[in-house]
Amino acid sequence: MLKPALQLKLGQQLTMTPQLQQAIRLLQLPVLELQAQIREALESNVMLEAEEEDSILESLGASDDESSYDTDYSSRDDIIESPTTPYEELAQEHATERERTIEDRVDIVDSSEWIESQSVSTGDSLWNNDEDEERSHDFSNTTGETLHEHLQWQLRLSKLNERDQRIGTAILDAINEDGYLTESLEEISHNLLPELSATPEEVEHVLQVVQQFDPLGVAARSVSECLSLQLKQLDKETLGLATALTIVTDHLDALAGHQHAVLRRQLRTSEEDLASALALIRACQPRPGANLHSKTPDYIVPDVFIRRTERGWEVEINPASVPKIRVNQSYAGMLGRSSDFSAMRTQLQEARWLIRSLEIRNETLLKVAKCIVQRQTAFLEQGDEFMQPMILKDIADAVEMHESTISRVTTNKYMHTPRGIIEFRFFFSSHVSGTDGSELSSTAIRAKIRKLISGEDAEKPLSDSRIAEVLSDEGAKVARRTVAKYREAMNIPPSSERKRVTAR
Repeated sequence: MLKPALQLKLGQQLTMTPQLQQAIRLLQLPVLELQAQIREALESNVMLEAEEEDSILESLGASDDESSYDTDYSSRDDIIESPTTPYEELAQEHATERERTIEDRVDIVDSSEWIESQSVSTGDSLWNNDEDEERSHDFSNTTGETLHEHLQWQLRLSKLNERDQRIGTAILDAINEDGYLTESLEEISHNLLPELSATPEEVEHVLQVVQQFDPLGVAARSVSECLSLQLKQLDKETLGLATALTIVTDHLDALAGHQHAVLRRQLRTSEEDLASALALIRACQPRPGANLHSKTPDYIVPDVFIRRTERGWEVEINPASVPKIRVNQSYAGMLGRSSDFSAMRTQLQEARWLIRSLEIRNETLLKVAKCIVQRQTAFLEQGDEFMQPMILKDIADAVEMHESTISRVTTNKYMHTPRGIIEFRFFFSSHVSGTDGSELSSTAIRAKIRKLISGEDAEKPLSDSRIAEVLSDEGAKVARRTVAKYREAMNIPPSSERKRVTAR
């Protein structure tokens, strides 16, 4: 018969104390969420107070005067190191404590595939990605007004009667974010029932009025009609206008395929007239509603600054990214050694934990950032083609932390470098074996492929096999299927689609 008994057992256990949990949670928060967390703590904890703004401004001024990107530097060995307290030590500090605790797109028409084909960054495409972005930034709406609200405002100002106004409202409801009409005239007419009976002809009459609204090309039923609406707003004497209208109406597929020789032969036009027509078409916006949106832009606040100084690459925490907080010494001093005010003492302890957790977050972030910069100096100096292969384990071993900690540090964290604001994760990539036994970063291989394609002959584009041969000659052992995978990941079409025939 079994009898109850007491047994002693010796063992080691790592306890996730509330302090450790808080430190880990703060570590993985991006800057904006961390700022919100600190503001909430300032409002709820009387033992916390924000530091004076003067001290923050002084630190900002000192960092700005200290260095600049254009200053010469010596070597990566000059990166300044600072002592850090890893999370494993924090866990050990509180291991004796007993406190524990227990995330549509609507297809308009078949011609939408033609739009997508123009979004590929192939250097000389009909609409280049970089130009589209610049044009969108230059003319995009910053008032928060949606496309529907913008059209409603124009509809109210129009001279349409009340009946046509109601038909116009139904038409606006059928326009998507890109500015295209997604329902047929019959469907719009049916949607007006039973309140209003309107024939498709009446709907089309109002539609013609709506199609004159801003932005030009709105309420079109196809890409062809969208471009035609924009071209028809030009002066009839514009050079190449007639040819441009014919192209977007009857030869859109040939235009998307850059078959300029075919276009010239079918249209029986001169090279100058064709060039003028293509220039007019390039000036059109295939997505007229894209510049009107109500989404507030998401701003990225860098966590660290990477500066080029005489001593080398210097890494520092962005002083403006996190509000400076401290313990309110006036309230803390009033507590004394009395056993009263237990709630205030609890808040004081929580305030100290929060400040310590923020210090550990900054120290860990700084340590990881310095290690990344030290390993990716060639990239910072010369660009993507010189990115070194690196994985989380490499950094974890270098800073003597666990990979999970490095993963938290590098998620949604950004550094401001001479090459722009870059996410920490960008520096981690798989590797490709070189012909000499070395390893190359997949990011560097993608950059080389992009460079080769951008400099290829438009009449004789490089095939995937030829790109693989060129890369092999340069020391990168890459298979054809790997080239194809990287090319597709960069949204670059195959050589057959990149080929262009010069108009003669």
